[in-house]
Amino acid sequence: MISFTVTAVVFGVVFLAELPDKTALAGLVLGTRYRASYVFAGVAAAFALHVALAVAAGSVLTLLPQQLVHALTGVLFLGGAAVLLMKKDEDEEEIRRPENQSFWKVAGAGFMLILVAEFGDLTQIMTANLAARYDDPLSVGLGAVLALWAVAGLGIVGGKALMKRVPLKLITKVAALLMLGLGVWSLWEAVTG
Repeated sequence: MISFTVTAVVFGVVFLAELPDKTALAGLVLGTRYRASYVFAGVAAAFALHVALAVAAGSVLTLLPQQLVHALTGVLFLGGAAVLLMKKDEDEEEIRRPENQSFWKVAGAGFMLILVAEFGDLTQIMTANLAARYDDPLSVGLGAVLALWAVAGLGIVGGKALMKRVPLKLITKVAALLMLGLGVWSLWEAVTG
């Protein structure tokens, strides 16, 4: 039986914790470059897997080696920034055409980015702790996954709306700089943590 109260509490806590996180930025970046439904499919699958792992593992996830997670995340963000900065200029209409972007390529990119970047993240650890506290894995899992999907959806839709008003070249440069900053920050956390 699903508890609406537990689901709502978990949704609120996870949504607020994830909103300012790198996931919204990743969704926004992917949403400016690829078909939103494809991006969301990959991101949603990765979040579902993360929530399942968090709920199954309970509070054990707090023991993950954070330095390794930060180092991997930092390298991924730096790699993403390099790809964005070195990418040749493309026609914005050409980028928007869905035939240039296979479902598996786009969904896979979103899945892998979230899978690695969010592993051992605050919201995954919080979900594990909430699952241990409430002893209601279904309600906790439902609340957490709906919150994460909502944040990802907002980021992806925000990326599409932004692209209609701001030149793609500028969005790409700003995104690359933000990813560069997140990469450096993650590596700093890995070294000093």
